[in-house]
Amino acid sequence: MSTRSRAVLLSAVVAAAALTLSACGSGGTSGGGGNTNFVTGNNGIDTVAKGHRAAAPDLSGKTIDGKTLDVADYKGKVVVVNIWGSWCSPCRAEGPNFAKVSKEYATRGVQFVGINTRDTSTTPAVNFEKEQGITYPSLYDPTGKLMLRFKKGTLNPQLIPTTLVIDRDGKLAARALQALSEDDLVKMIKPVLAEK
Repeated sequence: MSTRSRAVLLSAVVAAAALTLSACGSGGTSGGGGNTNFVTGNNGIDTVAKGHRAAAPDLSGKTIDGKTLDVADYKGKVVVVNIWGSWCSPCRAEGPNFAKVSKEYATRGVQFVGINTRDTSTTPAVNFEKEQGITYPSLYDPTGKLMLRFKKGTLNPQLIPTTLVIDRDGKLAARALQALSEDDLVKMIKPVLAEK
């Protein structure tokens, strides 16, 4: 293995470890100092004004049921991305809220997508979705590779669960680093959905 390959592998392991150590928390901090262009609201939801948003990274791959999915195919819709694991208690708490809101907004131009992470097989993930009544697709990301595609200083996921709202142009508009109530989830979606 070359030195460069080792360095890349080490960087990925360190980033995954950082995610692991901070995972499954109910709180979090905003994305750090510097000119990030986002504001943390008092409900723990970070938002970025239209015109200052970063593009969402490539979020594509196999789903927990073995299909292929590319979030970019939903451009033109508001996309709600929920990063979760079947092992995560806050994810279990918010699951019914996501199931209900995703059904209510399905005909309003909103697409929900899950990213299942750190489950060692798809079996617990599939069972989780059945128990929670979740009918939207979830990408299977056991090692957190998809989360590492987000650029530092953007609305990147830092905890499990994390919820992101991607606007119709494929840009990151809002993020929550905590489990969401039904009301808070709707509060994240409505302003982005109202944009022209």
